[in-house]
Amino acid sequence: MQNNKILDEAIRRVPDFPKPGILFYDITSVLTNPAAFKYVVDETVRIYSEKKIDAIAAVESRGFLFAAPLAEKLGLPLILIRKKGKLPGDVYRCAYALEYGTAEIEVHKADIKKGQKILLIDDLIATGGTLDAGKKLVEMGGAEVTEIFGVIGLPELNYKKILAPTPVTTLIEYAGA
Repeated sequence: MQNNKILDEAIRRVPDFPKPGILFYDITSVLTNPAAFKYVVDETVRIYSEKKIDAIAAVESRGFLFAAPLAEKLGLPLILIRKKGKLPGDVYRCAYALEYGTAEIEVHKADIKKGQKILLIDDLIATGGTLDAGKKLVEMGGAEVTEIFGVIGLPELNYKKILAPTPVTTLIEYAGA
């Protein structure tokens, strides 16, 4: 991680959300701070401009906001991973566990090309469950997630174990989540 003081200062902390005892890291405040948002975009371009990536896949919805400028700057296709029922046509679908139940995400089958090397992006990586499901969607299409990126990582929730052996990069990590 580089000098990311501007990013750390821009991230709003919301205690007891969505329930008592949880400290929520609200990344929307990064989007209202042009210097912090520029830092994130510039750092992701720096990190990934020399890597062998064929496409970028992003998880709904805040992952889109960080993946889109990176895809544009690197001249790569952007693949959107959406919540169940949001995409028309043929999709790959994967269910994953939430704290209280399950959820499903989907991706257009036509957007994944066999053999592609894909960077998978979300805004925040907590347990890694959503990104693991996203990785499975990519694999259903015969492509490979070569790396996973999140602006924020919460390492105490052991996301690297769930996402292994895929390398995971974050710009900032918070302990004690």
